[in-house]
Amino acid sequence: MLLQVLGTAAGGGIPQWNCACPGCSGARAHPHWRRRHASLAVRAAEGRWYIVNATPDIGDQIEDFPALHPGPEARHTPLAGLVLTDAELDHTLGIARLREARSLEVLATGAVRDALHTRLHLGAVLGPYTALTWRELPGERAEPLDEHSGLEISAIPVSGKRPRYAADSGPDDDTWVVALRLTDRATGASAVYAPALAAWPDALQKAVTEADCVIVDGTFWDDEEPRRTGISTRTATGMGHLPIEGPGGTAERLAPLGARCLYTHLNNTNPLVDPGAPQHERLAEWGIGAATDGMVIEL
Repeated sequence: MLLQVLGTAAGGGIPQWNCACPGCSGARAHPHWRRRHASLAVRAAEGRWYIVNATPDIGDQIEDFPALHPGPEARHTPLAGLVLTDAELDHTLGIARLREARSLEVLATGAVRDALHTRLHLGAVLGPYTALTWRELPGERAEPLDEHSGLEISAIPVSGKRPRYAADSGPDDDTWVVALRLTDRATGASAVYAPALAAWPDALQKAVTEADCVIVDGTFWDDEEPRRTGISTRTATGMGHLPIEGPGGTAERLAPLGARCLYTHLNNTNPLVDPGAPQHERLAEWGIGAATDGMVIEL
């Protein structure tokens, strides 16, 4: 199994265009602090890749990763399709950026697909440009990522958090946000990718316990971070993100695991944005790390 981390930032990226917080200002002064929106490329087979979450940065993310470059024919692309973990704008706006494709397969839950069709009208908007083919993300029963792949994929429901534009629509269930489990049928290696976590259900605990690599939501360091930094009147959990540290934090769940554990989807207020922040040492004490843009993970 080969995974390429394309981006590791929460909505707005780092730096965010209208933000002068220490994280964004630091990224402007120190380019190596910069992070694109959280996304992951998964190799389904030789020359065939799926991108998990279509962020506003998707064009630049493809250009930064040679394995996704087109060729040798003029319009041949190794991008086989997209997988969506939710319907948030920072994970779906990039679909429109791919309108030049001859066709595009998108794996998503029914709730996510319906929101993108009925609220963002992606089918109607993109229909004159390209053909979108939707495939339901499998649940408990894993399925091959595609017919050419040795990888299996399944979705673990983790939250009923809707995006703001669809707050009053769709089913009231926890398929709005899912974690992905990827398994290599040849080796048995597995990875869990969960860039947004409002809860930690038993099914997720089982998956991470069995996984070789776990990449999860690290939006906020602690629960009070959004209020302390002035970006919100709500806590991290109130905004739909489990914090890293503190009561109910995800670090205490990850630390006992035997897997390689990494955080992604970092907000610009998160001290982990600064490579020299002492919170990195704290993570190392737990045996956890922060994923970086361009990181390659081979299992």
